[in-house]
Amino acid sequence: MKVTGPTTDGRRLKGERSKQELIEGTIRVVARQGVAGVSHRAVAREAGQPATAAAYHFKSIDDLLTAALTRCMAEDAERMRRLAARTDGAESGLRELAELMCTVVAHPEHLLAEYELYLLAARRPELRGPTQEWLAAVTEFGSRYTDDAVRLRLLAGVMDGLLMQALLTDEPPTADEFEALLRTILL
Repeated sequence: MKVTGPTTDGRRLKGERSKQELIEGTIRVVARQGVAGVSHRAVAREAGQPATAAAYHFKSIDDLLTAALTRCMAEDAERMRRLAARTDGAESGLRELAELMCTVVAHPEHLLAEYELYLLAARRPELRGPTQEWLAAVTEFGSRYTDDAVRLRLLAGVMDGLLMQALLTDEPPTADEFEALLRTILL
C-alpha cells in the first residue's frame, strides 16, 4: 500500500525546513569563517543537524554556496522591489532606501557573508545568475526616479561600493549621508 497525503507532505515539509536551516547555517559559517570555512560537516553543525544532513540535501559544497548566494540575492532583490513598488518614485523613497542601507550595515556579519558569496560569483561565472537578480532590482528601484542608463548603472555601483566600504570602517555612513548620495545620483 502506497502512503500518500499528510505523511508524505509532512516529510516533504520537514525536508524543506531542513534545507532552509542548512542554507542559513551556510550563511553564518561564511560570515564567521569565509567561503573556505564551508564544509558539509561545519554547515550541519551550525544548523544543529546530523553530520550527514548537508551532504544529503546538497551534493557538493558548490551546491551549498549557490543556495546561500541565491537566498541572499533573492531576499535583497525582493526587499528592493517592495521598496520600489511602495515608494514609486516619491522622494521619500530615497530616505527609505538610505534607512534600509543603514539597517543592512548595522548587521555587518550578514553583509560580510553576502559579499564573500558575491565575490565568489565574480570568480565563478556559473554562480552569477543570482547576482543579476539583485542588480535588476536595484535598476528597477532606480528607474522609478530616472531613465538615464548611466545613472542607473552608477546607482548599482555606488550602492555596492558604499555597503562594502561600510564593512571597512568603524563608523559607517548615516542615513543622511546615504540619502545625499542617492539624491545626487537619481534626482
